Amino acid sequence: MAKFKHIIFDFDGTIADTSLIILATMQATMRERHLNVATPEAIKQVIGFPLKDCFTHIYPGMSETEALECASTYCTIFDANKSSLIPTLFPHVGETLDTLSQRGITMSVASSRGNGSLVELLEMLKVRHHFAMVVGVDNVANAKPDPEAIIHILKAMNVDASDALIVGDMPVDIAMGKNALTKTCAVTWGNSSSNDLMKTNPDYLIDDFSQLLKLL
Repeated sequence: MAKFKHIIFDFDGTIADTSLIILATMQATMRERHLNVATPEAIKQVIGFPLKDCFTHIYPGMSETEALECASTYCTIFDANKSSLIPTLFPHVGETLDTLSQRGITMSVASSRGNGSLVELLEMLKVRHHFAMVVGVDNVANAKPDPEAIIHILKAMNVDASDALIVGDMPVDIAMGKNALTKTCAVTWGNSSSNDLMKTNPDYLIDDFSQLLKLL
């Protein structure tokens, strides 16, 4: 019997390498909005937050209205960029998802990305069919690290928290899992450093997507 019945994945930095398009779009948005352009390092620290909150974290004191306007500008530029800066799956994601599905393990995605963009990218990457549920930031009232998305998925899938594993590349993902009382797995190939991830005390830390199979 598998150790876990259901796995809930983050998307950006966990399943797909979207760093190039995110960095380019964020910096283009900052230029368009006449803001001081943040460094790639500063931008990576807020990947995983709801889009509006990315701007208020980078620019303390920014008003809610301006942050929403920045988010809108970002979405417009992202749509223009996605045909040239195409996200890719990280190594071994496709075949590992195939194996997990073959083993009867159900899976979902919980992301700070909007649901429409999330589904579009999963379909573009040809992995949407693996996920029973796809929950974006606009599907919940409370974003990560609040456990609302996880609790919603577990209830809908009729899975106990003790039978679920949360997989993500950012401390906020691990905190969300802990708040939902699930096991957590941090991945080192995304947007956060191993040191920062270890500070969150994940149950597991892996360096390759295929290592998930050893946890089951």
